[in-house]
Amino acid sequence: MDRRDPSTRPSGADADRHDDTDRALLRGLFNLAVVILLIGTLAVGTLLVSPITLEDLEDPDDIRIEGVPGSAPSPSSEPPPPAGERNPEVTDPDDPGVSSYETNVETIDSATVEDFVHAEVNERRAEHGLEPLAWDGTVASVGRAHSADMARRDYFAHTNPDGQGPHDRFTEVDDYCRAYGENIALTWVDRPVERPGGNEVVEYQTAERLATGLVNQWMNSTAHREAILEEHGDHGWDRGGVGVYVGDDGAVYASHNFCLTW
Repeated sequence: MDRRDPSTRPSGADADRHDDTDRALLRGLFNLAVVILLIGTLAVGTLLVSPITLEDLEDPDDIRIEGVPGSAPSPSSEPPPPAGERNPEVTDPDDPGVSSYETNVETIDSATVEDFVHAEVNERRAEHGLEPLAWDGTVASVGRAHSADMARRDYFAHTNPDGQGPHDRFTEVDDYCRAYGENIALTWVDRPVERPGGNEVVEYQTAERLATGLVNQWMNSTAHREAILEEHGDHGWDRGGVGVYVGDDGAVYASHNFCLTW
């Protein structure tokens, strides 16, 4: 019931204008709530290097991750066979090892995500007639150290604050790759992430779904797809390593590194 003095109530055209203003205000508040909800994002970047040239194919930028919204996730399937030697003779001294985050569905650990990403990338390569990449534990260790460093020092880039690029970081550990490439990604688990090109959202709560989302996003970006499918130049890859770091806040940093041995 409106208890205001009748002389202060809007009437006729004034009342209509007043109602239109209220509806516009409500629409504005609803749109703001949607923007606040979609706080998740994915950033990706690609870099290819060799002893002779350094080619930055695409600067990292904020690209929203693709996913399948609206369905209750099932736990991850049985992980693929181990991607490779988890304890190689040579590792990066800054490799943090396995990191994890517990969702309502399962505990997402970095090693499982790495295995799923590696298997998924090889499946995409096979679809294009390419040989699978052999898992390289040393390359993965260098990538994992970079992922953890980005989380620890709060940056997202191929070049770290000390001025070291991907090939620099690898050659500090070993020197058997004559060409080297890197895809990087940053996303989150357990929070809404907007699907690109639409208003739908997805929330990653399993290692398998997270890994598929990362590979889908790389494959939907020209520079990242070129690195995976060897469309970047004359040389290809024969080894690969995936290094994932999962933060306590649900942030996921991924470095997928490629190697062509001598």
